[in-house]
Amino acid sequence: MPERRPAVLVLEDGTVFHGRSIGAPTSAVGEVVFNTSMFGYQEILTDPSYAGQIVLMTYPLIGNYGISAEDIESRRIQVAGFVVREACDEPSHNRSVATLSEFLGAQNVPGIDGVDTRSLTRRLRSQGVMMGALAVDEGVGTVLERLRSAQRYDTVDFVHLVTADAPYPGSELAGPHVVILDLGVKYNIQRSLRRLGCRITVVPASTSAADILALKPDGIVLSPGPGDPLQLDSVVREVQALLGKTPILGICLGHQMLARALGAKTFKLKFGHRGGNHPVKDLLSGKVTITAQNHGYAVDPDSLRGGAEVSQINLNDNTVEGLRHRDLPILSIQYHAEASPGPWDNRDTFERFLTLLGTER
Repeated sequence: MPERRPAVLVLEDGTVFHGRSIGAPTSAVGEVVFNTSMFGYQEILTDPSYAGQIVLMTYPLIGNYGISAEDIESRRIQVAGFVVREACDEPSHNRSVATLSEFLGAQNVPGIDGVDTRSLTRRLRSQGVMMGALAVDEGVGTVLERLRSAQRYDTVDFVHLVTADAPYPGSELAGPHVVILDLGVKYNIQRSLRRLGCRITVVPASTSAADILALKPDGIVLSPGPGDPLQLDSVVREVQALLGKTPILGICLGHQMLARALGAKTFKLKFGHRGGNHPVKDLLSGKVTITAQNHGYAVDPDSLRGGAEVSQINLNDNTVEGLRHRDLPILSIQYHAEASPGPWDNRDTFERFLTLLGTER
């Protein structure tokens, strides 16, 4: 094991966790959240929905199969920092090209291992997610001072930090034309649509409804993404202008954008849903599936109006996991049907979306 420098994670309530530096020997501030997945750490690191967050993995050994060139979900590592119990320095996999620490270091992202992750998770579950700071070779007082002067997570528009710089083709196949509004899109959403033969155009989050419709889409996908949906009034206005014009699929943050466009409210969860084992019940069929989730906000069901109704719920806490509309061709889910990582129980969501496109053309 390479020699590691002392590192520290300080929470805004003053709680301190000591460990060893992995990745870049630098500092980071972000909202500290936990993910219960046992695998998929590379996809988690590169998921844009984690922008601005320090991610804690509850599974104790992370990095055991290394880093591959294929298992990424965006252009770069998106997390602000990474916290694990034990980072593996000798991964074993024929596709591995680097260790976890090397991957983080190459992109100047700090991490910490040797942390009592059970204690940290219990604190976040009991107190709720909170801001935190990672640092190497610094005193706790200095780190806490930096943390308390930092901008809070829910006041930042992270979507416009992770979205595409310009429109680009996600696929040039000859099938139905799907436009993805990139709020923080994962590559596997594009892969899922390509598998079904779709032609894809990805557009930045700032794209107007008029410009989207000018592309003549057969359907629109509102992607997942990071941050508080209340920071995205401009996106909500454009989504409102799209309602009724073409079928729409909303995923995670995209689901929240659809809900807000239909007049509903959102609220922050105490510690969010992040992991690959969340049970979701479809209220129409009664079917229960296991889902991959990554979100810290949810839709208030009592605020729904204008023809929107709850279609799916989370069996752990009864929060809204899906919406349908009585009149408009709208499908929305709070979880990640594309997984990466996680179960594939809901991959048919994309097929259901294409059925909406077929009824519209």
